[in-house]
Amino acid sequence: VQLQAYGGGLVQAGGSLTLSCAATGRTLGSYDMGWFRQAPGKGREFVATISWIDGTTRYADSVKGRFTISGDNAKNTVYLHMNSLKPEDTAVYYCAVRFGVGPYDYWGQGTQVTVSS
Repeated sequence: VQLQAYGGGLVQAGGSLTLSCAATGRTLGSYDMGWFRQAPGKGREFVATISWIDGTTRYADSVKGRFTISGDNAKNTVYLHMNSLKPEDTAVYYCAVRFGVGPYDYWGQGTQVTVSS
């Protein structure tokens, strides 16, 4: 399984960006896909997930009300719509897919999001 994330860039505070991630390969039976991020000097943190079972979405408290995750199960593609961006959202954003409720199995290469104040 390979994941390709894209859509990152430089945006001013208050602006918007949409990230996309497409999974290819043996993705049949995947459980959910998610977005994570890693800011400079910090560990990787959860951002949002969407279940391929029932469409349930989950968000980190820090992005609730500002970010929306959506996806197309048939295309194994997930999106992260980011609004009202803040400088603290600056990070490398990674997408991931898993085939069960355990750890994520495959990760994309990451896409840089930089929010200027």
